[in-house]
Order: sequence, then C-alpha cells, then structure tokens
Amino acid sequence: MNRYNRDADDYYVNVNLNTEMELPSNRDTVLHFFEQMKKGFPELRNFQSRDNGDLVLESDKEEDAYRTVAIETRRLASGCTNPEALTDAYRQHELLLDLAPPLLSISLLDCEALDVMFGFDFTYDGNHDEVVAEALGVGSALEGLLESPRSKKVVNFEPSLTLALDDACQLQARLTIETRSSAYQVRTGDFADDQISLYLTIRQYWGNGPEMSFLESFRRQREIGEEMLERSVIPRIVRPLAQVIASR
Repeated sequence: MNRYNRDADDYYVNVNLNTEMELPSNRDTVLHFFEQMKKGFPELRNFQSRDNGDLVLESDKEEDAYRTVAIETRRLASGCTNPEALTDAYRQHELLLDLAPPLLSISLLDCEALDVMFGFDFTYDGNHDEVVAEALGVGSALEGLLESPRSKKVVNFEPSLTLALDDACQLQARLTIETRSSAYQVRTGDFADDQISLYLTIRQYWGNGPEMSFLESFRRQREIGEEMLERSVIPRIVRPLAQVIASR
C-alpha cells in the first residue's frame, strides 16, 4: 500500500494544465491524443463525450485504483486515484505533459497555470465540520466562540491556506479542506455516508513565470508537494483527521 493512503479511504494525485485559449476539439486531434495516452496505459479504454463538452478517457472506475484523462474547454486534466506507488501516477502525468505541446498545440505562452494536486478522502457519516474542528482545532483566537454558552454545534468549518513559495508569488501552495455535511443534517441527525476531502495543490503560474518546460515544472512541483506532505500535512492534518474519525 502507498504510504500516503494508509490513513485515508482514497488518495489521488492529479495534474491540471490550465490554458488561456480553448483547447482543440477537432475529432482527429482529440482521438489521436487519447490513442497515444491509451498506448501508454491500456486500461484507459472508456471514452465519453459529456453534455458540457468535456472529452474524457478513463479506466474502470469500479476498480479501487483508476485513471482519468480529460480535455475540457480551457483545461487538460490527468487524475490517478489510489495508485500503488507515486511513480504510477507520475508516469501518467509525465506522458500527458509530454504529448500535450505537440498533439494539442499547447505552448508555454498559452499556459495560465500548472497544478499538481495531492488529495485525500475520508468517509464519515456524521458532522464533518465538527470532526475537522476537533482534529485540527480552531485556533486560540476562535476557541472562545466554541466555549460560549450559546454555541451548540459546529456547522461549517473548512480551513483554507495559500502560501507564496517565491518572491513573485508565481509559485504557490494551497491547502483546503472540504466538508459535505449540512445544517439540515446536523439538525436532524440524518447524515449521508459522504467524504471529507483534503487537497494540497502546488500551482505554478506562467506569464512572467519560469523558463522551464511543463515536465520540468511538474517535477519541481511534485517534489515540493511531497516535502510538504511528509513534513506537516500527513502528520499534523491527515493522521489527526483519521484518528478522530476512527474514534467515533
């Protein structure tokens, strides 16, 4: 088992290449690109043209581990869920970023930003926001609100933090936690078996950004992401969340 998904129900590594111009939708161009991705990963065999215009090639989502590639209007997306090893996800993303410039005519000039996202999902059929507040705390400045005699239950707590990783603020790291329980569920006690999601995204903006290729930037971004996961996100956020959920 991957060392990153020991504590979460699902773990994934995604890459999004955001463009300034619309991506090609020509039949031959799109099918040739997807065929090249399929050659690298034969399990990518389910093709869909969705109502919103997104073109998606994916593996069997009934499997525990699966892959997805999508061409959206202004975004090229690559996702790998529950990989046995990080290299399984990285190989897919590197192939996509290697093929995108020649086959989809995506240049560095056209790029708005490149995202490398590490995600964790925790299934819990209770008050998500209460669990997050208990696991992570709300900070000394807000603790007084919880201690107020008028306070009953936490119904919304989704921490988010974005950090600049260079002086120009072109390279950024964003941590967000998304909860999916509602005030109605808290009031009635009728909770859905839904997931708390944690996302760590390393984003490189282009424009006046780095003089490097998509592949070079991806490798730098994933190294930064892995370092942040190991140093703080997993020990201080992922594991405390898993422990609180397990105790309930």
